[in-house]
Amino acid sequence: MQPYVNVIGGGLAGSEAAFRLASAGIKVKLWEMRPEKMTAVHQTGNFAELVCSNSLKSEDETTAQGMLKKEMRLLGSLILSCADEARVPAGSALAVDRELFSEIVTDRIRRNHNIEIIRQEVKSLPDDAVTIVATGPLTSDNLARFLQRITGEENLYFYDAVAPSVALESLDLTRIFKASRYGKGTDDYYNCPMNKEEYERFYYELVNADIKEGHEIDKSLFFNACMPIEVMARRGIDTLRYGPMRPVGLKDPRTGENAYAVVQLRQEDKEGKIWGLVGFQTRLRWGEQDRIFRLIPGLENAEFVRYGVMHRNTYINSPSLLYPTLQYRKNPYLLFAGQITGVEGYMESAATGIIAGINAIKIVKGESLFVPEKVTMIGALLDFITSSNNKNFQPINANFGLLPSLPKNIKDKNIRNKAYLNRSLEKLKEYSELFLKRL
Repeated sequence: MQPYVNVIGGGLAGSEAAFRLASAGIKVKLWEMRPEKMTAVHQTGNFAELVCSNSLKSEDETTAQGMLKKEMRLLGSLILSCADEARVPAGSALAVDRELFSEIVTDRIRRNHNIEIIRQEVKSLPDDAVTIVATGPLTSDNLARFLQRITGEENLYFYDAVAPSVALESLDLTRIFKASRYGKGTDDYYNCPMNKEEYERFYYELVNADIKEGHEIDKSLFFNACMPIEVMARRGIDTLRYGPMRPVGLKDPRTGENAYAVVQLRQEDKEGKIWGLVGFQTRLRWGEQDRIFRLIPGLENAEFVRYGVMHRNTYINSPSLLYPTLQYRKNPYLLFAGQITGVEGYMESAATGIIAGINAIKIVKGESLFVPEKVTMIGALLDFITSSNNKNFQPINANFGLLPSLPKNIKDKNIRNKAYLNRSLEKLKEYSELFLKRL
């Protein structure tokens, strides 16, 4: 085997894996095709560029996302370390200035003398080096075809949608108010309240809008957590009011009451000049986005700094192809990490990058590989993607439903979730202390 490890893809998972290997003194060749060859949604050649929301989700330790972050921090996550430096206000969520965040990650990667950056598309995989494939949901067509050939499986795919963002200075702040749902954290979200008439007009225009298909789309393949707002709306007139536009926990200070529906805006940059429409992933044509989203109170004259777009996501049939170590079953020197494995979400992707990096180190050193126990959120995710029914495998987010039951039934949700967290951290702590001492 060659005296280095290939990491293919400079996204969240690839960055975690490459940095983990390099920190252990192992030479890494980090392959990233951008900016030589761009994807449909990336805008830069930076590592860990966020192409969807700028939110890394909740840090509340009573949530599944909060638990996952605690585990990742215990394992020395590069991504979370960089996110802390690029943080912007977002209540109990961890949100970042997307440009600053990717610049920080890129700088950390570039400054590591054990990492060689190669700006080139990888079209096939080598046989003479340990290799981690972390090409993400936007894997190039050439590599996707190669993977299809070597796995003997059809690559599964679904379509994902990105939410639009608006400039703060273009909003009518007399019509909107700042608050976080149920008053959790600080008042970091702008909220656009709608009465019934305003909502029904918006709904009617949305469900009758002109949509840019973009691809031959099988609508059954939309992943629920990223379903386009107009697709969701067609499920019924009140679907949005019980989903991304739910008004509960958001009292309008001017009336003291909940509105009929509310659209939330979340800060996306450090200066607070750009705000994203929460839950408004869309594949509407850009002209339709201008017309329909300006029906939202406060957005009548909104300047859209980024429109919603539709793009392809690719992932492999991991239950058929991978061990929980993230090794390919037919070649133990080939590992996969990130969204291509069927985990869904920024943190989930980065977490698998950590595990792939750790196990690549162990392969190089001839040591026993590491699989976090199923009581951890990371371990539960790995178990799901490698042991689910391979006939109907779908992407998954971190959630408490993946975890084994506690020995005792606890009725209080917050207390129960803290018990899940404590059990997890107890299992991970001993390993993390031993492993990180050696880096």
